[in-house]
Amino acid sequence: MLIKKKLVVLAMLSVLACGSASAEEKSAALVNGVSIPQSQVDLAVQAEVKQGQVDSPELRKNIRESLIKRELIVQAAEKQGLDKTADVQREIAMARQSVLINAYLADYIKKNPVSEDLLKQEYEARKAKLGDKEYSARHILVETEAEAKDIIAKLGKKAKFEKLASQSKDTGSAANGGALGWAVPSNFVPPFAEALKSLKKGQYTKVPVQSQFGWHVIRLDDERALKIPSFEEVKPQLQQRLQQQTIQKAIADLQAGAKIE
Repeated sequence: MLIKKKLVVLAMLSVLACGSASAEEKSAALVNGVSIPQSQVDLAVQAEVKQGQVDSPELRKNIRESLIKRELIVQAAEKQGLDKTADVQREIAMARQSVLINAYLADYIKKNPVSEDLLKQEYEARKAKLGDKEYSARHILVETEAEAKDIIAKLGKKAKFEKLASQSKDTGSAANGGALGWAVPSNFVPPFAEALKSLKKGQYTKVPVQSQFGWHVIRLDDERALKIPSFEEVKPQLQQRLQQQTIQKAIADLQAGAKIE
């Protein structure tokens, strides 16, 4: 996988460099008279450093050798006329398009950074949505209200919730006695979340709860204070999410202003 990844990076860099150097540009190697520009080596090194590699003479040597081998293969392919085939031309066009797309998006993000204030607003909004508690609950999901009422009646006669859960339509939780694990209410659909928050520890819903999935009988096993990560801990994820939203808007604006037939 690492070798494949490096080849992809070098391939994209080759599209950018176009396999030739200007007269003034320093050459890293000459392959049958064709220059591999030093800037191409430097660009490949930068890409590797971003992936966690350390810029070292050994890394630069390996990249130079890889570029030499690639140039040899390119020259052999061109000698056979493979660069003129329709399939190869299409792939070259797509590779060029990918490079330009990545360059445009990187430039857009640089020119339209997500502000610290916006990140903090997003953090506070998400924190408020999560609330200050999380719940350990069980449920039994059935098709009809009558079935749910029958289950509630059996629970009133001291039937075991965990045993009755075996008939739940939610096969994932049914195998665990209806257990849903620890979760915040916002993880559930609104009718379920509201019913869950109304219960006290050990209680179950005496009236069936309807959602788009069917009819639920819910029991609250336990609750505890929710430990919310600090702003600094989640800042990178928030930044990435807001950047994606910014990019999606930019693309939508491009599409809105385009003539598409």
